[in-house]
Amino acid sequence: MQADSSSRYLEPTQASGRAFVMRGVQGPVVMLNLLRFRKTADYSLSPELSPDVPISGAAAFYRYIEHTLPYLYESGGEVMFLGEGGSFLIGPANERWDMAMLVRQHSAGSFLAFASHEAYLAGMGHRIAALEDSRLLPLSEIDMGV
Repeated sequence: MQADSSSRYLEPTQASGRAFVMRGVQGPVVMLNLLRFRKTADYSLSPELSPDVPISGAAAFYRYIEHTLPYLYESGGEVMFLGEGGSFLIGPANERWDMAMLVRQHSAGSFLAFASHEAYLAGMGHRIAALEDSRLLPLSEIDMGV
């Protein structure tokens, strides 16, 4: 599925950030990332990070991961799962996601501290260059009483 510019989601809005904080998630939070890559990374918004030769969106995303991991670990977070996507088994036939990632943080506060870390933000251009579209869904654990 090709997204037009009006339906691309690459960064949170002020409203979505405020809604996340207002949820008041207690305890760990897991971020479900669905990622669709550009064929060729677009570094026009962060030319200082641009490689000497064009690279794929997937390659740019791996640069983002390499940049991000030290700050994620420093904040107490971890990548729980990173996997190749594709077409849905249950879902729209014309929708695909290239990769899914689950990132766990100890709390909403530690996620927000990580996401606003200046050194981490310096590498966000790799993510923006890599992605055609994305989704980020914060998940909180349900106590099943088992």
